[in-house]
Amino acid sequence: MNATETIFALALASNCNPEQYFKQAFSQIAEMGQVQFSKIYLIPCRDAIGANYWNAACLLKSHLDVEETIHLLKKMETDAGRVRPSHFISLDVDLIAWGMDLEHMQFNPKKLPLALDVKIPMQDVWTHVAFNHLHTDFPIVTCEP
Repeated sequence: MNATETIFALALASNCNPEQYFKQAFSQIAEMGQVQFSKIYLIPCRDAIGANYWNAACLLKSHLDVEETIHLLKKMETDAGRVRPSHFISLDVDLIAWGMDLEHMQFNPKKLPLALDVKIPMQDVWTHVAFNHLHTDFPIVTCEP
């Protein structure tokens, strides 16, 4: 375990029983450290094949290291019944960036370029030029814990 804390920027998505899987994910992520969640946005599927997604983001401050965090995120997806490839996503949780402070974050090259459904919620929790986008007006979803 690290002696220091790392900030993780995470993106969440679901279009198959999203309320159930978001509640589980929010609870599990909160157990990993201090967390700040964005609003939840209802955004159309990127390729217009699947159902609309619930999209959210969060900043997690944790003593976990990057490898431990990735392992836990993948386990969350597997436990939620994530099937690849599919247009019906129970839970997708991606590590977008990490670092010791928001001014010195390392972006995950596997997630670049960032999609609009990542930028919109991420901008709620972290002001960064990487999340700039044209104004959009997607519905906001309410999900009580």
